[in-house]
Amino acid sequence: MLNTALSSLAGIPSFLAYFALAVLLLVLFIRIYTWVTPHDEFALIRANNPAAAIAFAGALIGFSWPLSSAITHSLSLLDCAIWGAVALVVQILTFLISSIALKQLPKRITEGELAAGLFSAGCSITIGMLNAACMSY
Repeated sequence: MLNTALSSLAGIPSFLAYFALAVLLLVLFIRIYTWVTPHDEFALIRANNPAAAIAFAGALIGFSWPLSSAITHSLSLLDCAIWGAVALVVQILTFLISSIALKQLPKRITEGELAAGLFSAGCSITIGMLNAACMSY
């Protein structure tokens, strides 16, 4: 019993390394995403704008889903970082394309239009799911 517990603890360094990388990539994603979008997600969320909160939460899920797939399937931290960067780029492109598909998406989110926030979140999560599935080589 003690042997099993001790051998299980041997995975802690890998856990910490992958978790730290995941948090770093998440912070990087948040920074780049909030820089690319023309509206201030955090200010809108602080102002109790549900459309902004929904859209941003969808983007976080849409990024984290393939990132978790990259962690699960990667061969090394570098491999994980590369696929995490791919997930980041795909999510940024998803916002840009969905902004073209739904005219004035950022303005609508800023104005609190729930439909716009849900559309944005739905696009982000859907593409994130597909992205994650494609990473399960």
